[in-house]
Amino acid sequence: MRDTGGSWDILFHASVSGRDHKFTEEVKNGDPIPGCAAACRKASVVIQSPSVARVLVVDDEHEIRLVVRRAIERLGHRVVEAADGAEAIRAIEVGGFDLVISDLRMPHEDGFAVLRKAQDSTVRIPVIILTASTLISECVEAMRCGAFNFLVKPCNAEELKTVVEAALAQSARPAPRAAATRSNNLAEPQAILVGDSPALRGVIDIVSQVAPTDATVLLLGESGTGKEVVARLIHAFSPRLGNPFVALNCGAIPEGLVESEIFGHARGAFTGATEARSGKFVEADGGTLFLDEISELPLALQVKLLRVLQDRVVTPVGESKSRMVNVRVVAASNQDLEALVKEGKFRSDLFFRLNVVPIVLPALRERAEDVPQLARHFLASANRRSKKNITLSEPALVALQLYSWPGNVRELENLIERLVILNRTGVIGIEDLPPAIRDPSADLLAAATATNGGTVGNSEAIDLVATLARMEAALIDRAMRTSGGNKTRAAELLGLSRTTLLDKLKRTGGDPGN
Repeated sequence: MRDTGGSWDILFHASVSGRDHKFTEEVKNGDPIPGCAAACRKASVVIQSPSVARVLVVDDEHEIRLVVRRAIERLGHRVVEAADGAEAIRAIEVGGFDLVISDLRMPHEDGFAVLRKAQDSTVRIPVIILTASTLISECVEAMRCGAFNFLVKPCNAEELKTVVEAALAQSARPAPRAAATRSNNLAEPQAILVGDSPALRGVIDIVSQVAPTDATVLLLGESGTGKEVVARLIHAFSPRLGNPFVALNCGAIPEGLVESEIFGHARGAFTGATEARSGKFVEADGGTLFLDEISELPLALQVKLLRVLQDRVVTPVGESKSRMVNVRVVAASNQDLEALVKEGKFRSDLFFRLNVVPIVLPALRERAEDVPQLARHFLASANRRSKKNITLSEPALVALQLYSWPGNVRELENLIERLVILNRTGVIGIEDLPPAIRDPSADLLAAATATNGGTVGNSEAIDLVATLARMEAALIDRAMRTSGGNKTRAAELLGLSRTTLLDKLKRTGGDPGN
C-alpha cells in the first residue's frame, strides 16, 4: 500500500499461467475497509481475466508513467513500467505484451529504438507514441516507422482511452471492448500521414507553420484524404492543446437542428427543447472547433457563423443574452467553395473569413509514391490482427500504385485487410486483386516488374526507383501506341507538355523525332 495523500494505492502482484501481473487500485481514506475489499474483488477479476491486455508504459519521467498507468488500469488492463528505452527493449524481448506506449526522447535508447523492436517480425506489438516534442516531423516520422498512433503531452484520459482501445484492436490478443470499437471508418486515421511524397511533405510543412498560431484554417480535399486528422494535428501542436477539440459534421445533422447544435439553445426554445444546450462553440471554448462539410451549412446559418467568427460572441437559440467565446475554427470541405460562391450557394464573406490559411490535401492518386509505405503499414496491422505473415508481391504492389483510389486511404486500408483475411497462400498476388484494380494495370505489369521478383512484407527488397522508372516507360509506350505515334496527343493523354514528353523519350531511349 502507498499513501498518496487523501487516498491509498494498493498494489496487487500475482503470477498467472507463468506471466507476472501487477494491478493498482485506488482506495479513499474515508472508508478504507469496504474499499479494500472491493479493490481485492476487482483485482481478482482483472488479473485472472484472459481478455485483459498487458501494456508496457515507457517514459523517463516517473510522474508521466504514473498518470498513464492509472488511466490504463482504470480501463481494466495490466501495466508494466520501463524508465528508459533500453529497459523497454529488454522487457519486449521477454515478451507477453499486447501494447506499448512510449515516449520518444529518452536516455540510453529512444522511442524510435523501442518502436523498431516492437515492430520486429517475431514481436509485432502496436505502439502508441506519447511525446512532449513540439516538432510535428518527429511524430510523422514515428508513423512512417510503423507507430499505430501518437499523442502529444499533456493528453486527457478520454483521448488516451480512445487511442488505446483502437490500438488493442490491432493486437494479436485484442480485448473484446477494444475490438468492438473498430468501425467502417478508417481504423488508423493517423496512417494518412504515412508517406514521403512532395505533396504530403508540403501539407506537413504548412501545418507546422500554422499550428502554433491562432489563424483560422480551411482544409480542402476529397473524402478520405484525412481532413479531421490534419485538424487534430493542428490542435495537438497549438497552444490550445489541453483544451477541448470539438468536431462537428455539418452535413450529418438535420437542417432544423444545426443551429442549436452549433450555437446552443435555451430551454423551451422550440418543441422538444426540454433542457438548455450549450452548443459546440461553448463546448470548444478555449480550444479548437472543427467544422467538417462546411459547405452543407444553410445560408441563413452562414450569416450567424460569420458574426461569431468576427465578434467571438455566441447567442443560443431562444436567448437574448450572448456569451463571449475563445475558439479557434478549423473548417473543411470536399466541395469547391469558390465555385459555390459563384453559384450563390455559399457566402463570399464567410468564405474569405474562413480562407485565411487554406490547405489542400492531396488525393491518394496524387501521391502514388506513398502507396508502398501505406500498403506495408496496413499489411503489418492486418497481419497482427489475423495472426498471419502475409506478404505482397511486387506485381500486386505496382497495380495498387496504378489504381486511381476514388476512396483514397480508407479504400486502401479496407482492401489490404480484406486481402489478408481471404489469403491462403501467404502471398498477395495480382490475381488476388479486384478486377477494377487488376485489369487496367495488367498490360503494364510485365514491363514494370520485369527484373524484380521480390515481395513486400517485412522485406525491404523492392527497388522502388527502378520500378517507377519501368512503370513510367510502360505508360509512355502505352500512350504512344494509343496515339498512333502522335507525340502531341500522347502528351495530352499523359497530362504532360510536349517538351516534357520529348525529354522523357530521350532519357528512355524512345524516338524523340517529329
